[in-house]
Amino acid sequence: MSSEEVTFSLNGKPAHAKIDDAETLVDSLRRSCGVAGVRVGCRNGDCGSCTAMVDDECVKTCLMLAGRVHGSEVITLEGLGTLDRPHPVQTAFMEQYAFQCGFCLPGMVFSTLSLLARIPHPDETQIRDALSGNLCRCTGYANIVKAVERAAAMVAASDQESL
Repeated sequence: MSSEEVTFSLNGKPAHAKIDDAETLVDSLRRSCGVAGVRVGCRNGDCGSCTAMVDDECVKTCLMLAGRVHGSEVITLEGLGTLDRPHPVQTAFMEQYAFQCGFCLPGMVFSTLSLLARIPHPDETQIRDALSGNLCRCTGYANIVKAVERAAAMVAASDQESL
């Protein structure tokens, strides 16, 4: 098996990783970059715990070869907000108690961001559809749906403030 070096932006900073040809992005991010915000779950794209943004697209990193991110912008939960200034989606999830163990959080948060980029004011059916590729074993989804509704209101309000 051969290896190569990939260079990309990770959470706004330059990153380099030496990867094997068949290495997935989730494994490379965790092993080479020390990122814990992408979780290893099912390894077949069903659970969503490995979700990140690659070039502004919501991606299940267990299904993507690491070599494909060469020259790309990768954002994980660590790059979304800070403890002092969380992203509105992160704030909404905290306010609505929309997570317990946090394992599903990457998929829920990035699916929410992707949804709100496409549909700023989604209804419950649109929210549930957008979150359908993510499994949560703790919350029962009711608070997650409330968090997405709250996030939509918060993002809309922050957009109004920036005008």
